[in-house]
Amino acid sequence: QVQLVESGGGLVQAGGSLRLSCAASGRTFSSYAIAWVRQAPGKEREFVVGISGGGRITDYADSVKGRFTISRDNAKNTVSLQMNSLKPEDTAVYYCAARGSPVAVTTISRYDYWGQGTQVTVSS
Repeated sequence: QVQLVESGGGLVQAGGSLRLSCAASGRTFSSYAIAWVRQAPGKEREFVVGISGGGRITDYADSVKGRFTISRDNAKNTVSLQMNSLKPEDTAVYYCAARGSPVAVTTISRYDYWGQGTQVTVSS
C-alpha cells in the first residue's frame, strides 16, 4: 500500500507557473505508476498526465501538452508536476494517484491510491 500527499497548490495569474509535488510513503515506489488527476467545480475528475514506474514513459492529456511536465525521483519517492502558461480553465483540485502496476494508464478508475488533493486557482 502507498500513501500520497500533495503540495504546491495556490493562486496564480494566467500565464504564470506552479509546481506541484506528490510525496509517497511505502516501499518499491518504482512499482507504481503515478498520475495527476484534476477536478474542476461541477465537473468530473479528469486525467491530466501519467508517468510509468521507471519514469521513462509519460502520457499527457491534450489540454496540457506543451505546458505541463511530469517527473519523478524514485530515490526520494516523489513525483512533481511543473505547470507553465497556466490558464483559468486549469483551475481545479489536483490529485496525485498511484496504481499497483508500473504501467501508466489514462483510465482514472484504474488507480488504486489517492492523495487528498491540492487546490490550484488561476485568475484571469
